[in-house]
This record gives sequence, C-alpha cells and structure tokens, in this order.
Amino acid sequence: MTVAADEPLLDVRDLHVHFAAHGAVVRAVQGLSFALKKGETLGLVGESGCGKSTTARAIVGLAPITSGSVRVMGEEVAGRPAVLKRMRAHLQMVFQDPYASLNPRMTVASIVGEPLVIHRRASGRAEVDRRVCDLLGLVGLDATLRRRYPHEFSGGQRQRIGLARALALEPDVLLLDEPVSALDVSVQAQVLNLLEDLRRRLGLTYLFIAHNLGVVRHVSDRIAVMYLGRIVELCARDDLFAGPLHPYAEALLSAVPVPDPEVEARRRRIPIEGEIPSATSVIVGCPFRSRCPKAFERCVTEAPLLKEHRPGRWAACHLPETVEEVSS
Repeated sequence: MTVAADEPLLDVRDLHVHFAAHGAVVRAVQGLSFALKKGETLGLVGESGCGKSTTARAIVGLAPITSGSVRVMGEEVAGRPAVLKRMRAHLQMVFQDPYASLNPRMTVASIVGEPLVIHRRASGRAEVDRRVCDLLGLVGLDATLRRRYPHEFSGGQRQRIGLARALALEPDVLLLDEPVSALDVSVQAQVLNLLEDLRRRLGLTYLFIAHNLGVVRHVSDRIAVMYLGRIVELCARDDLFAGPLHPYAEALLSAVPVPDPEVEARRRRIPIEGEIPSATSVIVGCPFRSRCPKAFERCVTEAPLLKEHRPGRWAACHLPETVEEVSS
C-alpha cells in the first residue's frame, strides 16, 4: 500500500482516551492531534504520567479509544479491529521494558517468527527460519542464538530482539515507547545508533516517545511536548531548543544539563513548583496555570488552544497570542 507524497503515514486527530477507575474517569489523553510524514522522526516528550505511552498503545489498539481518529496509510483504524489488524503490517511498536515485552517461554526464533506466521508472510518452517536469521542479523545479533530464550540475553540484546520482531512485517511506521530508558547509558547509545541506521536504510518513520530531552534531541526531526494528556508545543527540534514558546517546555529545557561547565554555571533554571493536577479532575482554564510562573488572569478562565503562532511553531498558550496582539 502506498500513499501520496504529501499524505501522512500516521494521522491522529482529536484523540481522547479515558478510563474508569474507582468511580472516577481518568482522562489520560485529551484531544491529541499530530501527523507523521514518511521518513521523519517525531519525538513525544513529557513527565511520567502525561499520557505518552497511552497514546502509542491506543494507536496500535492496546488501549481503548474513547473518541477521535487514527488513520494509518490513509485508512481509518479507530474502532475498526479488522482494519487495524490488516494495517499492523504497516504499523508496529517497540515497548519500553525489554524484560517484560518478550514471552519467557518462547525461543527467540519463535518470538521473531510469530508475526510472519500470523500474517502469512512466509510459507513453511524453512522460510520462517531464514527470515528470522535475516532479521536478527539486521539488528546486530548472531543468528546462531535464535534457539535461546529471552532470559539468556542482556537488556540491550532483548531490545534488539523486540526490534527484530517489530521489523518482521516490513512496517512503514514504528512507535518506539521509551526504547532505551531501561538500558545502561553505554547500551543506549548503541541502540540509538542502530535505530538511526535502520531509519536511513529501510526508510522508516518513527514516533519516538521519551522523557529524556537529550535523547529526543539526538534522534528527532520535530518534537511534541505533552502535559496532562495534551500537546502544549509542537515544532521543529532546533526551533524548540533555540527558544520554546510554552512555559512548560521552557522549564523542561532549562533542566537539561550542558556539557560546558562554564555555560552550565551561568544557565538559569526554571523550577516547576507544585503537583501535576489529577487526570480525574475537570480543569477550567489552562491545565498548567497552577504551576506556571507566567500565568495571568486569562489563564484561569480560558483554556488555550493548540494553534500555529509562527510557521511550523504550534503552542497551546495565551502568552504568544498576547505578544502577537501587542506587536500588531
């Protein structure tokens, strides 16, 4: 299946994911919208609990979608299980925890080969085994290890196995849910370099979820910053690091260490005080206003919409609007 050059491979519009918990409604994702074009990497960042992983799980059908649209290769998959199953050949996910995402009772050959069997991409055991060997080689693992079980591998090797499984169907889009956060720093670099190499060689498109802005800066073309289930800023990577428009994004960036000790000593940090509001609360006004050092009267009563303030610069904040009104 192919799409037009200007059509996104993954298009998410007004996505809402709500859960019932102890008599309350948890609004994990609230009105999320973004699109991924062929060959790009979109980094999705934010504090733990902001809804990043829930977003990815909802897209691939592992979390129920309350409302909204998810289009893969131009086809709507939200609320259509049969279509989603067919489109999984184009959309795959690599999970955060390489220790929990692999079945301990299955060999590596069975884990990596399972998608080929389910989607009938190989005929006979010999072809499945050949494809498994090719996939393991693609991610830098020795094919002679394929008869072993997950517990016999290190964390980095397990994540490579999960990546080989995700690549088995030759997908167009990979959802990477914090793929290096559970790994040692030295191993993180190896996996990140592998992901970048695969993106170039196979023409892959990534949604890269992380809370480490340093990692996201290394791999992303654009970055979306999430807060309490919403995207509060979306722009090109270099634009975000040069000067964020949203106070939350500004505070996150101020916490990223700089290698130069002199620059680090002079740099101003912006502390975020207070607690994240509960996802069960109905919030009036800006969701970040109770923690924002720049909040003013309008933030209390009116929720800002995610809008384009400059070409390619999207932010859900009243401050850029106020500056635009004054300058005009």
